[in-house]
Amino acid sequence: MTAELTTDAAAAAIREGRTALGIEFGSTRIKACLVDADNPATVLAVGSHEWENEFVGRSWTYSLESVWAGVQDAYAGLVADVKAHYGATLETVGAIGVSAMMHGYLAFDEAGELLVPFRTWRNTNTERSAAVLSELFGVNIPLRWSIAHLYQAVLDEEPHIGKVDFFTTLAGYVHWKLTGRKVLGVGDASGMFPIDPATRNYDQAMVEKFDRLVSERAYGLRVTALLPEVLLAGQDAGSLTTEGAVLLDPTGALRPGSPLCPPEGDAGTGMVATESVAPRTGNVSAGTSIFAMVVLERPLSRVHHELDVVTTPAGDPVAMVHCNNGASELASWVGLFQRFVAVAGGELDADEVFEVLFREALDGDPDAGGLLAYNHLAGEPIAGLPEGRPLFVRTPESRFTLANFMRAQLYGVFGTLALGMRVLEGEGVALDRMFAHGGVFRTAGVAQRFLAGALGAPVAVGETAAEGGAWGIAVLAAYLGSASDLDLGAYLRTRVFADAAIDVVEPDPEDVPGFAAYLSHYRAGLAVESAAVTAL
Repeated sequence: MTAELTTDAAAAAIREGRTALGIEFGSTRIKACLVDADNPATVLAVGSHEWENEFVGRSWTYSLESVWAGVQDAYAGLVADVKAHYGATLETVGAIGVSAMMHGYLAFDEAGELLVPFRTWRNTNTERSAAVLSELFGVNIPLRWSIAHLYQAVLDEEPHIGKVDFFTTLAGYVHWKLTGRKVLGVGDASGMFPIDPATRNYDQAMVEKFDRLVSERAYGLRVTALLPEVLLAGQDAGSLTTEGAVLLDPTGALRPGSPLCPPEGDAGTGMVATESVAPRTGNVSAGTSIFAMVVLERPLSRVHHELDVVTTPAGDPVAMVHCNNGASELASWVGLFQRFVAVAGGELDADEVFEVLFREALDGDPDAGGLLAYNHLAGEPIAGLPEGRPLFVRTPESRFTLANFMRAQLYGVFGTLALGMRVLEGEGVALDRMFAHGGVFRTAGVAQRFLAGALGAPVAVGETAAEGGAWGIAVLAAYLGSASDLDLGAYLRTRVFADAAIDVVEPDPEDVPGFAAYLSHYRAGLAVESAAVTAL
């Protein structure tokens, strides 16, 4: 937080509904974040719920039952936090926003019934579809995009295609159930189907091309009839219904009627949470996946499979480098060391183990001593991997120390991302500052420093780095009250980040060439990973 209310003032704001509630469905955690609507930099209460995707029928998914059980638990935790800190009962909120991991495929029939299990962004079975659509549209359509999932189902002649009445993302689904409105924020919509930057709506020429393409295989399918309506940040997206209030709070304490902002994807909320909505700014969001967003000054000169063009929540074009694999493999190694500490009779919790190991990485060689860490638990299109095989690789000559091991693991989190960012450099895209957020940046000065070295650009981290997208969507909900007076960039600059405490780290002169050497070996070593995919 950058500002605080007194306990009495906060309790009054909560009772009077001068608040904004953000809910984000991340890959491993559902978070709820309540902020002061008049000063959204002030976080009043939080709640969370851990969850995991399931690999069912060779597909990554979450059940809808787990969606609602999880959000109810996260909301209940926030309610308990409010009670514990302010002695208040949460009965109303001033505005609500829903965010979730982007892309994927949730398809429903006319009765609102789910036709096939939720197919998340993590699935990479859409290679044929994505290739056809990329050539047809003349823009990169990644494997994870919703339109690639829809067209792959058409190509595979899946029986459900003739029954599809509506398809959307996870944020769009939850918002629909809370409000009855089938809408989507433009940022999230841009990961379903390409957006025309002039109209800030689905690209009509591409819509017509798609409809002609599927006319023989799926007669009568009109994609715009199936897609959610596109809305910009600050526009009316409906209000919490009686049924929606019960879905969030089965106790019945939460009253209906709160307005909702357009639902957004985690990329859009990450941009908001890092004040990265203007040209020459960007952000890196690190979690189960990792991605970088850079707001463009001009269109890209050509199509790159490493880059996809999405938008800010206001509809401005953004180049996105999305990697399916982020910090999960790193966390697994830290968990291994935590277990060693426990077996040895030590008493360090997970955060303390992270802190110790991250600090040790600072003593590693700039190139991580010739060690290589590949964090690919799932397929990684940028690296050319259809499936994941996490690996740790070294040669007999490598300098195998704990410091180098941990530095290699942290470098590995940024490895595939750096491959995509090199493509942006080749496009001449200028970057004044990269803002980072996500749990990996909680240990001050470690992952932030290594990312600066990987990008060769200053990296900023703010006090809300660990709150991430849940706070970002709460800010977008609060923006509903100011959208008629300020554009999103001005609102963030003057109302949210004006007094923000931000730590900026410049690239270390030794880290830049060190990471470049690491990345050169990393790129060459992808052949080892490809062999592992084939053999194992």
